[in-house]
Amino acid sequence: MNHYSNTLFDLEGSTALITGGSRGIGLQIAEALGSAGARLMLTARKEAELEAAAAHLKSLGIDASWIAADSSDPSEVQRVCSKTFDS
Repeated sequence: MNHYSNTLFDLEGSTALITGGSRGIGLQIAEALGSAGARLMLTARKEAELEAAAAHLKSLGIDASWIAADSSDPSEVQRVCSKTFDS
């Protein structure tokens, strides 16, 4: 992110839960929020893609975790939220 974005958005101490965070626009949003200081929890269905995305973000110095889940299943959404915000 550029200097202007860093001064405009300070997300230190925040947690962002990003569905579809393993690739595409979800991964780009994760990178932007993480660069602004947010702790990230990525979720998507494919574990290998999530693992690669989290490794990429960590290489940028971003605190990123992941959990594989199907966001169309309410019980999966509850599990992801519990792991993200209760830990």
